[in-house]
Amino acid sequence: MKQSGELGFRVGTGLFGLVLISIVAAIGFELTRQSMLSIQKFGLNFWRTQTWDPVVGEFGALPFIWGTLYSSILALLIATPVALGIAVFISELCPGWLKQPLVFLTELLAAIPSIVYGLWGIFVLVPLVRTLATSTPQTLRQLPLFTGPPLGVGMLSAGLILAVMVIPFTSSVAREVLKSVPVAQREGAYALGATRFEAIRAALFYARTGIIGAVMLGFGRALGETMAVTMVIGNNAKASWSLLAPQHTMAAVLANEFSDADTALYLSALIEIGLVLFIMTLIINSLSRVLIWSMARPA
Repeated sequence: MKQSGELGFRVGTGLFGLVLISIVAAIGFELTRQSMLSIQKFGLNFWRTQTWDPVVGEFGALPFIWGTLYSSILALLIATPVALGIAVFISELCPGWLKQPLVFLTELLAAIPSIVYGLWGIFVLVPLVRTLATSTPQTLRQLPLFTGPPLGVGMLSAGLILAVMVIPFTSSVAREVLKSVPVAQREGAYALGATRFEAIRAALFYARTGIIGAVMLGFGRALGETMAVTMVIGNNAKASWSLLAPQHTMAAVLANEFSDADTALYLSALIEIGLVLFIMTLIINSLSRVLIWSMARPA
């Protein structure tokens, strides 16, 4: 009787786990089915062409894929040093009376709705970037990174606001990864005469796999961000290296144009963009989780 109860419990909880797998599979299946018209018409050209013209029925997702990757990578370059600094300070150097307030504030940043970040970006970041652009020396304005009108809305504003949004996720996961480093690792470093900085550096090296996973998890978070980026990136479907030029992302084009899709092909092209974003996010988040789990698994 006891064994049958345990078997029933295992089967029941296993079914709940299968529900999650079924939901993910159903999302992927439905996105693929709804985007078949666009897939059949454009094929791989959809991924590598820049033309996005609903009037003539020509659709290419390259500007949106470029803008999504560019803004997310830019956000990581800005956020990763800050997030790791926060994680190291809280886990290694922070006084006891200050640790819990800092952890609470970090988690609070992660809970702020993206629309609030977007409003903050419009009223704070956009004027700041506009001022920075107008004060940029003319010699730098000739470089591809700094060309474009000093509007304030553009790739740099999107990257900055994404960095602020990614910091709490990356720092929280990195902090947990550092907590999983064995105490013997630090004690061994001190026993060999290492300074506190050298001991922390050794802990970071030991936890490097999990830290990379934390950074990739933040990358996955940045890829799918919608409202805040939509409000500050400028929404111009043109790929560019410029930090100042208005550009576009996959999530932003879905939010802006989905309700305006008046033809089956237009709607299918938008859904295919959603499928591409779904696949990219799934792959990156899966890789990050694998890295974090490999770090947490006992040797």
